[in-house]
Formats: sequence, structure tokens, C-alpha cells
Amino acid sequence: MQDHPDFFSAVTALGSIETLDVDAARLLYRIEMSGEDFYNLIAERIGNADAADLLRKNAREERGHAERVRKVIAIKLGREQYEPTAEDTAKYAIPLPDHIPVELLPVIVQGEIDGDKGYQQWADRESDPEIQRLLRLNGREETTHGERVSAVMQILGAGKTAG
Repeated sequence: MQDHPDFFSAVTALGSIETLDVDAARLLYRIEMSGEDFYNLIAERIGNADAADLLRKNAREERGHAERVRKVIAIKLGREQYEPTAEDTAKYAIPLPDHIPVELLPVIVQGEIDGDKGYQQWADRESDPEIQRLLRLNGREETTHGERVSAVMQILGAGKTAG
């Protein structure tokens, strides 16, 4: 598995992966686990309780995405379960400013849209129907995450700095 200095560089590297082999799935697992922290950190710094609630929903679902990816890894390895290694469970550093600017939110929305696209493309390349199902489900939820972040933008209003 590739090592990356932080969450954002790992996500960027993931964008160039065309086929989800075991190593790529392990990277994806670690990113999804860190995604929970990413959304919780933004929620803590956003400065609006309603917006924070939406972001925390995304955080909880990121953990669910990681669990589905763990199942994908198990299937690919021909096992009933996959027990993540210490490397798999090590969270990425997430360098965020103390105050979250609203201008960051459209970047997150686009990242979620791209995440859905990536999951669908990986699913298209899989022969196992259960892996396809798990990946497509994660992808659809990425779009939902983007929709929630768009709702956060509406709550906060354009051009303002949250926090």
C-alpha cells in the first residue's frame, strides 16, 4: 500500500487508480476511515449547529463505507472476513484551517461527485456481483454526501466564512 503524508494526498492518489485490487482497496479503506474524522473536524469548526449535524451524518456514513470496503477486501482475498492491519487503521492527518471557509465546501461537493464516479467505474470493472453491489452502494452515498454539503452551503450562505 502506498504511503501518503495526509488525507488530501491519499485522496488525490486514489483518483488515478483504475482497478481496485487489494492494495488499492486497502488504501480506500484507510481513506474512508479517515473520512469520518474529516467530516467530524469540519463539523466542529463550521460554527453552525444545523450544518454540523449534516456533516456528522456524512462522518458516520464514511465509517460504513470503510466497512463495505473491508468486505470487498475479504472477498478479493477469498476469506469470510478481513481483519485490517495496523497500517490499514492508521488515520491520515487532516490539515484543515481553524475556521472553515465556505469556499472550501464546493470543492468537497465536487470531491464527493468524483467519489461516486470512481466507485461506479471500479464496480464496472468487477466480475463479482457482491463487490459490484458494495461499491455501487458506496458511490451512491458519496453523491448524498455532496448533497448534504450543498445544504450546508445554503445554511451558511455564499461568501461568508464559517466558524
